[in-house]
Amino acid sequence: MKYSFSARTGWELEENILSRTLQDMRSAGTEIIDFTESNPTRCGFSYPADKLLRPLSAPENLVYAPHPKGMLKARQAVSGYYAGRGITVDPERLVLTSSTSEAYSFLFRLLFEPGDRVLVPAPSYPLFSYLAGINDVEVDYYRLVFDGEWHIDLASLELGVTSFTKAIILVSPNNPTGSCIKTAELEGLNGICHRHGLSLLCDEVFGDYISEQYRGRYFSLAGNSAAPTFVLGGLSKSLALPQMKLSWIAVNGPSGFVEAALSRLEVISDTYLSVNTPAQNAAADWLAAASGIQSQVLERVSANYLALRNAFECTGAAEVLPWEGGWYAVLSVPQLSDGEEFALRLLKERQVFLHPGYFFDFEEDGFMVLSLLPPPDKFRTGLERLVVAISSL
Repeated sequence: MKYSFSARTGWELEENILSRTLQDMRSAGTEIIDFTESNPTRCGFSYPADKLLRPLSAPENLVYAPHPKGMLKARQAVSGYYAGRGITVDPERLVLTSSTSEAYSFLFRLLFEPGDRVLVPAPSYPLFSYLAGINDVEVDYYRLVFDGEWHIDLASLELGVTSFTKAIILVSPNNPTGSCIKTAELEGLNGICHRHGLSLLCDEVFGDYISEQYRGRYFSLAGNSAAPTFVLGGLSKSLALPQMKLSWIAVNGPSGFVEAALSRLEVISDTYLSVNTPAQNAAADWLAAASGIQSQVLERVSANYLALRNAFECTGAAEVLPWEGGWYAVLSVPQLSDGEEFALRLLKERQVFLHPGYFFDFEEDGFMVLSLLPPPDKFRTGLERLVVAISSL
């Protein structure tokens, strides 16, 4: 019997050699120091269990009263969360989703016809090509360039706009560069959107984790009305709890656009009604507990970044690129000619696992990406091994 599958799911499903080797070593009982760890619930943070779990037993969770944009009290909780950061977001301009990935899918359905194109930053999160592909959207890339600080290459971005381009994706802070959008860049992007009729999709899930040195310069696009703007956030990062499935889209832009976009998003959301009632009922209590969790995460990633920078400043074997926000750091290792081969050797010989830069669409070799989430003792042990390995190149 012949089976048929859609072309959009015709991915290469075989694991790469790094993943296979990691799995084999773990199956054999080898203890690995994982510098790719992205799950905060495995990193030893203290969560206020009572505050987080008590709302899940509330009697109102047994009543189903859905709203296409999400329950009003949950949207008000998200609006209050923004207000605590000095940002005004009208609850009526919020649409709740079960995850940021779902939010992207809603926006692809809202803005794109099959075969239309979206501009995505490089380097950045590798999942974008999958999210776009399963929604029949094609991906083009624009460059982030580094000259002591990361910048959007606005000229290359505008050259990448075609008659099929419908939107630009931003990630601020970016994963993995940790870079945040600058005021002049936003002005340039708004101009490009105005000239070509484009929307901005700004992923701000890491916006609560800004370095002390950059904190006064960071801003959210939730207040950007100069161009059609959709800001994405969620509890996965704001609470450091990926399993608490609640995210949102904040809609802004010219008034006529906002009303039309919200009306259409409401129909899309109503088609799925995917956000579960307990998460919406708990949103206010969960977001009230966010600052205590965020302070732990920010303290951890700041300390680990400082340890990373100090270790390589002493040896000169690699450059730790500036970190403005997020959970990741980038190492520049000019003498590295094959990042995957080095990562594989590091894993086999020193039981340290990290990602080569090409996983995140770095154009050149010589870059490695590290998570800053691991507990400090593990991080420092792995760092010692990494410094020795890079120094011996």
